[in-house]
Amino acid sequence: MDKLVLFNASNLNSLINKRPDESKFGEHIKILPQLTDIYEQLKNLDVQYVIFGIPEDVGVFANLGKTGTSNAWDACLKVLLNIQSNTFTHANNILILGHLEFSEEMEKIKSLDQSNSKDLHKARKLVSKIDKHVTELIAQIIKANKTPIVVGGGHNNAYGNIKGTSLALKKPINVINFDAHSDFRVEEGRHSGNGFSYAYSEGFLKKYFVFGLHENYTSDTIFKQFEGNHHLDFNTFEAIEVRKELTFKSEIKRALQHVNSKPYGIEIDCDAIINVPSSAKTPSGFSVTKARTFINNASKNKHAMYLHLCEAAPTPETENQVGKLLTYLITDFIRAHANA
Repeated sequence: MDKLVLFNASNLNSLINKRPDESKFGEHIKILPQLTDIYEQLKNLDVQYVIFGIPEDVGVFANLGKTGTSNAWDACLKVLLNIQSNTFTHANNILILGHLEFSEEMEKIKSLDQSNSKDLHKARKLVSKIDKHVTELIAQIIKANKTPIVVGGGHNNAYGNIKGTSLALKKPINVINFDAHSDFRVEEGRHSGNGFSYAYSEGFLKKYFVFGLHENYTSDTIFKQFEGNHHLDFNTFEAIEVRKELTFKSEIKRALQHVNSKPYGIEIDCDAIINVPSSAKTPSGFSVTKARTFINNASKNKHAMYLHLCEAAPTPETENQVGKLLTYLITDFIRAHANA
C-alpha cells in the first residue's frame, strides 16, 4: 500500500464550501485516520462504498493516446464533496479513501517518445507496475466486503479492478463495459487498450459485454473474435442510436443477462459520452442522460461489485463540467446499488 495517499481532514476542509442552512455531502462522508491495517479499518467501518482515485495517464500514453486523464480525480472531488447531503445522496454510507500516487511514473513518461518503440516498451512496463498496486487495493476493499468506486486514470486500470476482485472472490468475474472501444486488443505490453484481453487470457475475466461499440473504431479482428466466443458479446452505438435496429432499453436488459448471474464489474469509459473531454473525445456518442440511465440499470443488483469511471481528461476550462458528470455517475450508482 506504499502508493496509497489517504484523503484527510485537511484535504476535506480545503475543498468543501459550506453554506448556511445547507448540509454538504463532504460534511458527512468518512475518512480513515491512518495508513496501517487498511483491511481491518475497512472491515470494521460502517460504510458500504469506498471511493478512491487513480490520477494517472501512463496507460493512455502507452496506448498512443492523448494524456490528461490524471486530472479527473481532483475535478471529481471538488464537485462531489459540495453536492447536497440528503436522503438521495447517502453520504454517511461513503468513505473517501484517497488516491494511488503515481507521480513518479508520470514524471518518467515525460521524457519518453510515443513514436519510439523502445520508449513505448518502457511506458508499458510502467503500466504493469501500476497494475499491481491497483490490484492489491481493490482486493483489500472487496475482501472487506465493501464496494469500490474508482475514478481514473486510463482504462488500463480495468485490469487491476478485474484481477483484484477476482482474487478477493477466488473466482473469475464478469464485466459490462459502456465504451466506444472494446479495449480487447492484442497483448503487446500493458496499456489502456488491452486491459480486458489481458484479464480474459489470464482467467480473471469470464464473461464480457461491450455496450455501444463504435463501428468505425473497432477492427474486423475484434468483431470476429467476439462473434466466435459465447463468453464475449457486444452491441454497437450505430445499431442502437443511428439505425435504430436495437432499443437502448432492451439492449441493457440483454447485456445484463450476459453478466449478472455472477459477480460483475461496471466499467464506464467517458469516451462513449458525447463531447466529454477525454482521451478520445467523440462528437457522436451517448448522451449524459443515457449514460446515467445505463448506470442506474446496471447497478440494481447485489452482484455488481464495483464501478470504474475512466478516461475523462478535463482541462482547467472544463474541470467543473467533468466533475459534475463524474459526480452524477457516482451518485446514480450508489442510489441504485443501495436499493438493490
